[in-house]
Amino acid sequence: MNQLVLQAEVVQIEPLRYTPAGIPLLSVVLRHDSEQVEAGMKRKVECEVNAVIVGDLALKSLKQGEQITARGFLAKRSLKSTQLVMHINHIEY
Repeated sequence: MNQLVLQAEVVQIEPLRYTPAGIPLLSVVLRHDSEQVEAGMKRKVECEVNAVIVGDLALKSLKQGEQITARGFLAKRSLKSTQLVMHINHIEY
């Protein structure tokens, strides 16, 4: 199963663009800060995640600085890339 849920702050929003098929695509960067338990020890976790929103969800108003819960999956940025990108298919504000 490939499913990711991330509570994060929207820290960067690229201009809306369209795929060759005319589908809206929005690229964003999400920042996550939390405390997790690993091997019985508390660990501070900080990360930035590159993400894309494809389709009608990309047309919804998303604001920089906004706290969201993003749900989606991980995929390679492109066929030849090994870099992972989160594909968001549900957002809770």
